[in-house]
Amino acid sequence: MKAGELRLQRCNEPGCEKVYFPPRPFCPGCASRNVSSFRASGRGTLHSYIINHRPAPGFQDEAPYAIAVIQLDEGPRMMTNMVGVAQTPEKLVLDMPVELAPEKVTDEITLPKFRPAGGAR
Repeated sequence: MKAGELRLQRCNEPGCEKVYFPPRPFCPGCASRNVSSFRASGRGTLHSYIINHRPAPGFQDEAPYAIAVIQLDEGPRMMTNMVGVAQTPEKLVLDMPVELAPEKVTDEITLPKFRPAGGAR
């Protein structure tokens, strides 16, 4: 994520070729260690979410915020936050297309957050 791109892993075993997240040194489908990483498209759909109104310490200034599950176009699902959209059920429509919106926190840390695709709000 530091480079502003989302990377996923893929099994290289013929017949498996599972794409998965989170990363690990072996395929969760066939247990092969013949895996590699690749640059993901950064696109997907909003699969599910919850709007958190009582944030954890350190996140008080961000409330309310959506904790979302994104169905990536490559197959895996990942938990993240939605940005660039009102944090309301009216604006967070299930199955809406989303795109990666990397958020740089420090020089070493960039978080993979998502926003509505095409800047839709």
